Amino acid sequence: MKTLIDHLSQYAAYHRDPRNIQTHFVGVPMIMLAVTVLLSRPAWALGGAGGVPLSLAVLAALASCVFYFRLDLRYGVAMALVLAAMLAVGQWLAQQGTALWLGCGVGLFVVGWIIQFVGHHYEGRKPAFVDDLVGLIVGPLFVAAELGFALGLRTEVREAVEQRAGPVRLRERGAAA
Repeated sequence: MKTLIDHLSQYAAYHRDPRNIQTHFVGVPMIMLAVTVLLSRPAWALGGAGGVPLSLAVLAALASCVFYFRLDLRYGVAMALVLAAMLAVGQWLAQQGTALWLGCGVGLFVVGWIIQFVGHHYEGRKPAFVDDLVGLIVGPLFVAAELGFALGLRTEVREAVEQRAGPVRLRERGAAA
């Protein structure tokens, strides 16, 4: 199994332009939330009426958390918290009318991908998932890692990723990342 550094480095190789990384801070969470919303319906109550709701969104979140925890405990906890919040929103929207549920889910999905493709236009490179579908699950982890790096966290991970993928490129005209 690939390590955390393997996955982040492979994904980072497609994301060295700071504008592309910035678009991922918006687009990736939108897409994650969209998928969670859309997979939150239908839901079945475990334990009868008023029980814990079970949906494809819950199963996908659990599978994702297993992946994240196998890579790294701290990132696993962070991603589990994000996914739990998204599941709460997804479940709430799934309980609303079909137009609101579907409109939010599809709208977030389409706008999120538009933002992603704008970022990759800046990058001048196709999205990572085109070459490896695992990029679809690594993308949210990459965003969490980049947020941590921006906050000065996990510098050893940032250094290891940059050693393999290279540093974030400086923008044209001398602006820093």
